[in-house]
Amino acid sequence: MITIPETDLVVHPLCLGTNIFGANADESQSHAVLDAYNAHGGNFIDTADVYSQWVDGHVGGESESIIGSWMKARGNRSEMVIATKVAKLTQRPGLSAANIFAACEESLNRLQSDYIDLYYSHEDDLAVPMEETLGAYGQLIAEGKVRYIAASNFSPERLRLAMKVSEENYLPSYIAVQDLYNLVDRTTYESGMASTVAEFGISNIPFYGLARGFLSGKYRPGVTDVDSKREIGAREYATDKGYAVIAALDEISKAHNGAPLSAVALAWLRAQPTVSVPIASARTVAQLNEIIQIVDLSITEIEHLNSIS
Repeated sequence: MITIPETDLVVHPLCLGTNIFGANADESQSHAVLDAYNAHGGNFIDTADVYSQWVDGHVGGESESIIGSWMKARGNRSEMVIATKVAKLTQRPGLSAANIFAACEESLNRLQSDYIDLYYSHEDDLAVPMEETLGAYGQLIAEGKVRYIAASNFSPERLRLAMKVSEENYLPSYIAVQDLYNLVDRTTYESGMASTVAEFGISNIPFYGLARGFLSGKYRPGVTDVDSKREIGAREYATDKGYAVIAALDEISKAHNGAPLSAVALAWLRAQPTVSVPIASARTVAQLNEIIQIVDLSITEIEHLNSIS
């Protein structure tokens, strides 16, 4: 287990992403994946109020509701660490105090919980003073509805400002970021945010750790038919560089008794100095059983993958 820096949250080395719950996976499938994750000792679940509003007929909150019904049925809320987010849901946009309060109550109701362990600002809001946003979080923390806060999709400059405002006004501080980071998409995070995260002693809990599934190894030169609803997004990594990374993962997989490529890719991510816990999602139990192997996988080929990617 891992303790997230600047917190007392003790979590599994793999955070289960649930943006596909209610979208690519229905409630029954999602509960099966949650059961399998929990059976492996998994306790860290990432969701957001906006999941899965992009599906026709959905209004958002579907993923939270599925997680809430699962925890209620299993009676295990106290054993789980739940992260959710505010700011991107169409009905609850932005980071004003009023919106944060309303969104938090709605998320708590869907999760069937009295508290959220880690509450993210899902994106920055330039129209709202930082003092207002952080003050709202402070009130929620004081009320016991939120334990910690974090930031997603911020610029390094804005994260630095938020930390400054927190310190100067005795307000809660963001204890982590959640930014895009994986073997084939390193530039954005490493060009500025990584050093900022290191400076403040916090960590990245990165999303798209498997590059929308590209790093699972399903995408190969000449392969045109892949069973994935994320295929369009994953195909953007189907470049010479992307395929070189896949080839390198193949080699490392063979050296580690055929470890799944997804587990190798996540092991690289976990080994990065400012990453605490990578996030990956699974539509099926079979996919979950592949990515969970990150727990027992320690690779020494970090520099080789660094140079290839």
